Amino acid sequence: MSDLQTLETEILGQISAAGDEPALESVRVAALGKKGSVSALLATLGKMAPDERKTAGAAINALKDRVAEALADRKTVLKGAALEARLAAETLDVTLPVRSGGPDAGRIHPVSKVMEELTEIFADMGFSVAEGPDIESDDYNFTKLNFPEGHPAREMHDTFFFNPGADGKRKLLRTHTSPVQVRTMLAQKPPIRVICPGRTYRIDSDATHTPQFHQVEGLVIDRTANMGNLKWVLEEFCKAFFEVKNVKMRFRPSFFPFTEPSMEVDIQCRRQGGEIRFGEGEDWLEILGCGMVHPNVLRNCGLDPEEFQGFAWGMGIDRIAMLKYGMPDLRPFFEADVRWLSHYGFRPLDFPTLAGGLSA
Repeated sequence: MSDLQTLETEILGQISAAGDEPALESVRVAALGKKGSVSALLATLGKMAPDERKTAGAAINALKDRVAEALADRKTVLKGAALEARLAAETLDVTLPVRSGGPDAGRIHPVSKVMEELTEIFADMGFSVAEGPDIESDDYNFTKLNFPEGHPAREMHDTFFFNPGADGKRKLLRTHTSPVQVRTMLAQKPPIRVICPGRTYRIDSDATHTPQFHQVEGLVIDRTANMGNLKWVLEEFCKAFFEVKNVKMRFRPSFFPFTEPSMEVDIQCRRQGGEIRFGEGEDWLEILGCGMVHPNVLRNCGLDPEEFQGFAWGMGIDRIAMLKYGMPDLRPFFEADVRWLSHYGFRPLDFPTLAGGLSA
């Protein structure tokens, strides 16, 4: 029996000395495991006489129970200590300001925001949004829009062309969103009132031009569309977009193959301290081109110019974003600089409305 007491004292001492759960598990295996010291004593019972086995078995099983109880108690203590250490290590000071993230850190790109503003304004006037592919045919991008053969825009120095296909014809990256107007006229009958926002591509790059940029065009086709309607639409758009009560606009004669007559539109402004303010001043700034849809374009799209007429306009989305929000250079629009976006971007949940303000 003295050997059992010595073994018990040794095992209980090892249990008390275990500093963590892995160490305690090692003690358990050494004592109660398949080849443990207590298990080895239990294995000797089969070689004893019946009377001796009865006495020794009771003593060894009592030792096993005490060791198991001591292991359980020590495990509870170690679990509590580990939890306390973890809580101390992972303490969070709730008095610190919350780190910004998600909607607070994210920003809507100015181009996306201005597209939302355009849609809001023109939807209020009864326009729907029409879209088309970025890769177009020469026919939709030039021929149906009354561009003559040999026009500079149809040359490699101005337009991104793909290699000729099996039919010998070359696809291209659209140079304007006007092909969407063509597709709309071919697909539906008048009256038509659509805007066509999207990406466009031209071989040009400087502070105010990039090879890929964004453009929005508008198209109205019906039996009574006229220049007065066009002027009203553009004036109402400029007042709403630039958020001014009044604007003065100047229509200057120009030339575009797809409109006749064609005009460029200037808006009254004041340049002061590096800023441009609209609706005041004595200066002028050109912002868009427009005109009445050319009869040849109507014919090319299956419409009778004796029955239908219409007007169209186009402007650069990036350009009007620069004018409205004071951005001096077009190139950062496409450089994916998070610092620039955090300065000029918009909060994701700030939706533009005519009632609440487009840029509020």
